[in-house]
Amino acid sequence: MLPETNISFCTEDPVLQRVYDAAEEKCRLNLKDFGGRTVLVEGGGYEKIWLETQPMGGEMYALRNPGAALNNCLLFMENQREDGRLPGSVALRSGSIVPEFNKYQGFCFPFPALNLYYLFGRDPSYLDFLKEVLSRFDACLWRTRHLTGDGLLSSFCVYDTGEDLALRYGNAPCWWEEDTPPEGYDVVPMASMDVTSWSCAARHTLAEICRIQGDPAAGEWDLRAAETARALRSGLWNGRRSACFDRNRQGNPVDVLCHNTLRCMYWGSLSQGMADAFVRNHLLNPREFWTPFPLPSVAADDPAFRNAPENNWSGQPEGLTYQRAILALERYGYHSLVTELGKKLIAAVDRSGCRFTQQFDPFTGEPSLVHAVTHQPVSPGSGEPVQDAYGPTLLACLEYIAHRAGIRPCLGNAWFSLGSGVAFEASAVFYGHRYEVQSDGRRAEIRVGGKSIGVFFCGQRVITDENGALLRTVPIDSPEYFS
Repeated sequence: MLPETNISFCTEDPVLQRVYDAAEEKCRLNLKDFGGRTVLVEGGGYEKIWLETQPMGGEMYALRNPGAALNNCLLFMENQREDGRLPGSVALRSGSIVPEFNKYQGFCFPFPALNLYYLFGRDPSYLDFLKEVLSRFDACLWRTRHLTGDGLLSSFCVYDTGEDLALRYGNAPCWWEEDTPPEGYDVVPMASMDVTSWSCAARHTLAEICRIQGDPAAGEWDLRAAETARALRSGLWNGRRSACFDRNRQGNPVDVLCHNTLRCMYWGSLSQGMADAFVRNHLLNPREFWTPFPLPSVAADDPAFRNAPENNWSGQPEGLTYQRAILALERYGYHSLVTELGKKLIAAVDRSGCRFTQQFDPFTGEPSLVHAVTHQPVSPGSGEPVQDAYGPTLLACLEYIAHRAGIRPCLGNAWFSLGSGVAFEASAVFYGHRYEVQSDGRRAEIRVGGKSIGVFFCGQRVITDENGALLRTVPIDSPEYFS
């Protein structure tokens, strides 16, 4: 029996309310029955659950449907192969659940899976299961993807890191089912900042699980994570250029300035100094990643950039990148950048009439219109069914709202985000408590279990323990970047 959860939000800001209500409604379209179990599929024409999106997506949806959130993690955990490999996706075919092992498809899994442990009653058996899954997965990575003894792990195909049509992969295969490296290709096997960072994330989470359990192996996992982070820095980080660059099969840098250093921030594999350098020199550079609508997959001034409207990771900003950017930036203290990105995403979605597409034009913010099934570009007014209800964009909008003006559970704590200038009321139930905020945009009162814990100035996030005891505050408005 899962604990009670729910969430509500009401604001005087008409744009926020329109996008919130539309996202809530369209998210329900992505709830599907997988063999008698409710899951939240990726949506927008993608009917599977994918390792790069749906554990993260389910966790973001957990206060609305805890069963789907748990299944979005458990279906990967339960279908782990004996050798430790997790399926890159899980499909439903003829009523049967089918795990697919023809790519890794990213690894946005450890943080959401651990957050569900806190959210759903701190079940020790779930924690034991998660610990086993992560340790076996990490061992599989090092057994099959550590090819040169330099501490770097390799990508074998385009879909290992989920970068469909990315020019930087050259002639690499889209899929690769074998655990032996491909031969005869120009770029792969490629020493990968993504794949190496997966191990960092798994090891950091294993260390945290050990600390929760009182297991002295926590220190060993911390050391292993640090070793992998050092290998990433020495092998893939270019200090002069303030970014990571993968290395091709010959060991040469793949000279494309892509957004994947931000992905490394999501997995926590960069030092604070590395993250600061990337944000300062690249993420906030209007010629590169801070375009009028930010976060293209490849820097807008890079020769490999393509402003292609179909699912193409060589250019246009992706809803999935916006979804991952929240944890990536807040992990390194850039809370106010999350506020600014949320404003831009929500404004663009509202201008589109609340159409939630996979990609957006980085120069105009217009949603890229593609066919709802084939994902090929379509013309406005063509009469063709157009993609909508793409899950990462839907959930990113709901999350950016919650991280600016709302309530969020995080690893046993409660986050109350009090954005200035936004009058709103929010309530949520989790951890066995009811949490409430009433804000006029200048000051906000927070209540836990019906009791006021204080009135706070807006423009900050108030972080408490589960019982409402104040732990710290962080600024979430963004004058230091955008005044």
